[in-house]
Amino acid sequence: MTVAVREAGSRSPHGAEAALRSLRARWRTASIAAGWRYPSDWALPEVDSVCASALVKADLADPLAELARARAASGAGLDETLTDVAALHAVLSDPRLVAANPDAVPARLLRLTALAWADVSNLEIARTEVRESLTGLTTSAYLRTRLGEVYRQAARDGGAVGHVLLTVGIDLSTVIGWSRLMAMVLAADVLRQVFDGGESLALLGPSVAVVLTERDGNLALRSARARMMLAERLSVDPQLHTLGAVEVRLHHLPETHEQACALVDTLGRA
Repeated sequence: MTVAVREAGSRSPHGAEAALRSLRARWRTASIAAGWRYPSDWALPEVDSVCASALVKADLADPLAELARARAASGAGLDETLTDVAALHAVLSDPRLVAANPDAVPARLLRLTALAWADVSNLEIARTEVRESLTGLTTSAYLRTRLGEVYRQAARDGGAVGHVLLTVGIDLSTVIGWSRLMAMVLAADVLRQVFDGGESLALLGPSVAVVLTERDGNLALRSARARMMLAERLSVDPQLHTLGAVEVRLHHLPETHEQACALVDTLGRA
């Protein structure tokens, strides 16, 4: 992308951070206006890398490729990913412009973004059971496998599914950089401590973790404990203490495995 950035900001650390935040905010606004469906999962650490490169007028090929891989891993579709790149191109071309036009983006960048997205997407299809390397939580692909087992057992026993999904969501919209990942590392650690009896723990999206657990008399107590523990740990971290409330919710499983998989997709991008 060869267009010039109109506001490079000051050379001071404060000025550079302000310029990064400004570009990031305008890009997010343009992307949402162009049709990004889940605003809460737009911001990733790779977004900041792209913004930092754009502000110094560096080649965006490698940063955009990394962002495309992260988008694919988080569940964003190819069309949505390319439209997001078009939104970036729009705000870099004209600060007043918020209308994304994929046809205006240099073909080289679109091709590299698409190839990077496809690399991860194809790898996810080939995997049946994997763990996310940083948090240690299993992926949504493994969770779907576990759900299939739960539904098959219920069908064999002739009863209803006795499990629920418990989601832990953290509002990371005010956090930039790798602090976002550290918040989910803390969430994973708390869930492993609270749900230590063989439940399935998975990472559904950049800010959502989930527990597949049986319904029992202690579930409400454990849910409250998880919320309190995570809120306490986030509050003492100097990079994370400004986060909003931690949201812990219970979701009853639908009648079929296919519907449960659709629910997982929705929860991961809520």
